[in-house]
Amino acid sequence: MPSFNKVILMGNLSRDPELMQTKNGTSICRFSIAVNRSYNAQDGSSRDETCFVEMDSFGRTAENISKFFSKGRPILVEGRLRQDTWEDKQTGQKRSKLLVVVERFEFVSSGGGRDGGAPDYDRSSPAPRGAQHPSAPISDDMEDDDVPF
Repeated sequence: MPSFNKVILMGNLSRDPELMQTKNGTSICRFSIAVNRSYNAQDGSSRDETCFVEMDSFGRTAENISKFFSKGRPILVEGRLRQDTWEDKQTGQKRSKLLVVVERFEFVSSGGGRDGGAPDYDRSSPAPRGAQHPSAPISDDMEDDDVPF
């Protein structure tokens, strides 16, 4: 029987990412995000529901999330569900939890300034050769034959 395991979530980190290394040098980053849902209750009042989702990322993805994200920053993740199971050391009971294994992520702008969105890369580098700045005036002496289309 075929199956499909894909998760796409967007939310804010609910804690700072924790970067670890395995014995063979693979990076693992663990973090969680809060995903909010707003809805109207039966009495007409507006309510919010928050779901906290645990995340694991590996390799270069883990290193980048650890480097560029911190608690409160928005993120969009795409990945798959994984169920971890273990035995509780104190009670001896079997325990389990679902988490998302991050396969890719995207920066999400929070709508203003440096507190959200993509990292602040150097935007002062010159435009590619021959490129015209979008606000530069268009020359009046251009002939129709000069237009490439």
